[in-house]
Amino acid sequence: MPWSRALLIVVPMAMLAAILNAGPIPLLVLSALALIPLAALIGEATEELAARTGPVVGGLLNATMGNAAELIIALAGIRAGLLDLVKASITGCILGNLLLIMGLSLLVGGWRYGIQRFSRERAAILATMTVISFIALGIPTLFSRTIAAHHPGAVGTMSLEVAGLMLALYGLSVVYTLRARHPLAAHATHSARWSPLRALGILAAATAGVVVMSELLVHALEPSLKALGLTEFFVGIILIPLVGNVAEHFVAVQMAAEDRIDLSLEIAVGSSLQIALLVAPVLVFASLAMGRLMDLVFHPLELVAMVMAGIITAFIALDGETNWLEGAQLLAVYGMLGIAFFFV
Repeated sequence: MPWSRALLIVVPMAMLAAILNAGPIPLLVLSALALIPLAALIGEATEELAARTGPVVGGLLNATMGNAAELIIALAGIRAGLLDLVKASITGCILGNLLLIMGLSLLVGGWRYGIQRFSRERAAILATMTVISFIALGIPTLFSRTIAAHHPGAVGTMSLEVAGLMLALYGLSVVYTLRARHPLAAHATHSARWSPLRALGILAAATAGVVVMSELLVHALEPSLKALGLTEFFVGIILIPLVGNVAEHFVAVQMAAEDRIDLSLEIAVGSSLQIALLVAPVLVFASLAMGRLMDLVFHPLELVAMVMAGIITAFIALDGETNWLEGAQLLAVYGMLGIAFFFV
C-alpha cells in the first residue's frame, strides 16, 4: 500500500525526536504514526511468506503474525508496569475489529452493492467462537472477588489456568479452520512478489522497528497523558488498537468494497478472536516471565462493552446477509462507547 510506504519517513523522525528530547507529546505522536507503516510491513511480509508456503503453513503464519504489532506494544506496556493500559488495549482491539472495522466494511460494501451475502455456516462458527472467547475473558472478572475472599492470591493462578485453556481452544480452532479449508490467511490470495530471503529480512527489520517504536511510545505515554488530560483507559481502548492494526483494517474495508464480504468478515472477526484467544493468554504467560503477572480481571465496563459487541456480531451472522444500515449501527455503537470511555 503506497500510503504505508510514505509513512515510513516518520520512523527516523521519531528516533530523532527521542535523541533530541523533543518532548513527550511529539514523541508520542511520531512513534504512534511510525507504528502504522511498520505493522503494515509485518503483514505484507507475512503474506509474501504465506503465498510461498501453501495454505496450511501460510494460515499458521498469518495466525501467528496477524497481531504481532499489538503483541509487541502490549509487551512493552507490561515491561513498563502499565498493566491496566495493556488490558484496555485488548478490549480496544476487540471492539475496534467487531464494531469499527466491521461497521466500516458493511457500510462501504452495503452502500455500493445494496445487500451483500456471506456464508452463514462460517459466520456462525466465528460468532460462536467470539461469544465463547468473551465468556473465557469474563470468567476471571466475574469470579475474582469471590475467589479472592476465600483464596487470597488465587486470582493470578486462575488467570493462568484460564489462559492455558484459551490457548488450547485457539489451537483447536486453527486445526478446524485448516481442515475445513477456510484459510486463516484469507486475504493472502496474491502470488508471491518477494523472494523468501527478502520477505524474511523485511519481516525481521519491521518487527525490530515495532519493538523500538513501542518502547518510545510507552516511554512518552504517561507524561503525555498528564499533559493532554487523557486517561490510560481511553488511550488503551481507542489509540493503541488503531495504530497497531490500521493496515489490516484497511484490507477488510477494501475487501468489502470489492464485494468480497466473506473475506472482510473473516479478517475483522478473525482478528478479534486472535486477540482474545491468542494474544491475551500469551500476554498473561509473558507477564509471569517478566515478573509482573497480568491477570485477566477486566474493568466491568470493559466486559460489558465486549459482550455487547459479541451479541451484535452474533445477530448479524444469523441471516447470512448484510446492508449498509447494519454497518452504520455498528459505527454508532462504537462511537457511543468511545464517548463513554473518554469520561471513565
